Amino acid sequence: MTDDFYIIAIAALLPITACILVFQVNPYHALVIRGILGAVAALVYAIFGAADVALTEALVGTMLSITLYAVAVRSSLSMRIGVLENEVNANSEGSKHRPSFEELLSSLRMQLGKYHMRLELVPYQDLKTLQAALTAKDVHTTCVLSDQVVRQQSLQSSTTDGQALYHLQTRVRRLYDVMQIELPETVASLTYVKSNESKLVRSSSDVGVVHQ
Repeated sequence: MTDDFYIIAIAALLPITACILVFQVNPYHALVIRGILGAVAALVYAIFGAADVALTEALVGTMLSITLYAVAVRSSLSMRIGVLENEVNANSEGSKHRPSFEELLSSLRMQLGKYHMRLELVPYQDLKTLQAALTAKDVHTTCVLSDQVVRQQSLQSSTTDGQALYHLQTRVRRLYDVMQIELPETVASLTYVKSNESKLVRSSSDVGVVHQ
């Protein structure tokens, strides 16, 4: 009777663990719960005498799948942002009236952290290469000084104290929606690059840049 109770208790862990897995919001926590679910399943198979199935579940259903899931989660939950090499060091200190580059990164990391995402900086040597990387989908977002974007597009604009210091362009609609709502307008302006068009959809805080 005692042995039957232990078997029933272990078997009951399968649906309980599966329910916990379904309701997980954090993908990394879900990976841990998935590993526990696979271990419990392998234990149940072993108890009922299916040693070969238990071994398969432990090696393939648990170890291999968790490894593949971890790689997929880490690569997908990341925003690659392209920046210019000479701006990272030159503008890291900022000024008394404008946000610094580090403050912008801190704001982005805080926003992405709410969605369990991480920020990855990808440096480029010049603005042309940076824009080409966005078009080629090597990065999800680009970040440059607002006045450099204006000069690149040959637009006449004067810099004011209320103008955002940095300008962000993103090709991912979901990232645009997140940053548009939570990114302070005093930190950076934002535009969305449509994948099937060669123009930008401007936000209310944009400086009026059109991508050719």
